[in-house]
Amino acid sequence: MALSMRPYSCEDDYWRIRDFLRRVFLSNGRTEHSWNVARLDYWRWHVVPNCGVCPPVEEVTYVWENGDGDLAAVLNPEGMGEAFLQVDPDQRTPDLEEEMVSLAEENFTVKNGRKRKLCFMVEADDTPRQGILSARGYRRGRFREYARRLRLTSPIDPPRGPEGWTIRHQRPEDIPSRSWASWKTFHPEDPEEGYEGCDWYYSLERIPLYRRDLDMVAVGPDGEVGGFCTVWYDDVTRTGYFEPVGRKPDVQVRGLMRALLLEACRRLRNVGGDLATVGGCSFPANTLYYSVFGPHRQLVESWVREW
Repeated sequence: MALSMRPYSCEDDYWRIRDFLRRVFLSNGRTEHSWNVARLDYWRWHVVPNCGVCPPVEEVTYVWENGDGDLAAVLNPEGMGEAFLQVDPDQRTPDLEEEMVSLAEENFTVKNGRKRKLCFMVEADDTPRQGILSARGYRRGRFREYARRLRLTSPIDPPRGPEGWTIRHQRPEDIPSRSWASWKTFHPEDPEEGYEGCDWYYSLERIPLYRRDLDMVAVGPDGEVGGFCTVWYDDVTRTGYFEPVGRKPDVQVRGLMRALLLEACRRLRNVGGDLATVGGCSFPANTLYYSVFGPHRQLVESWVREW
């Protein structure tokens, strides 16, 4: 059945895309060959309004439909200069992916001097997509991410955190401290004058999958948040997506983050989740995730072109 492409046109499209990603995620055996719905929500309600790396969702999203009006594929960036192909595995063809890549090149590139630049994230074992990109001049880049999955098949005992630390879900009064911890974690070299306060955090609480009981923090003896982990639980796929996970640079407490993640997994299982997922691109992050999620991993690599 022939597919037709059109730009995102209305709010209903967003909710159709959410349903589409759930269906694709399940069709792919709950392996992230496309985004899961939590990442889409996180992009719309946090990355776009708070990080300033991308225009609004409705301006940079394209959909492909079959003759019955059902979604078959979605193309979107996360930040400009990169593109993600969300494709129903039953509808995937080289012609469709060529069309999606061409559209991304027309709309998502960033300037690098006199050149344009675009990046795709591709699974290391996805030979067909690598072949399409290679033929168009893309080459494997340096950025690599490991997507890890943990099946929650057995009860998890409450972990014992380091002495003096409390692991619990976040409370409203924690937001200023939690926001500061997040900023220090992800902007360790920036001057403190660049911190803009905690208002951004309230947009996270608007995300449809947000649950305060799965928004975990590690609170130190001084009452300040030193580590954090937010779990986005999708009860349709029974999957918890861990994002963000972080620890303030000045908090060097052995076993703290592992205990925090284990408690998050325990709570996820207790509300019905049976799969936990997380992605890591740095050695410290992957060392931590290995200690909790184990060795199972899916390597995703950047493919980059400048022209």
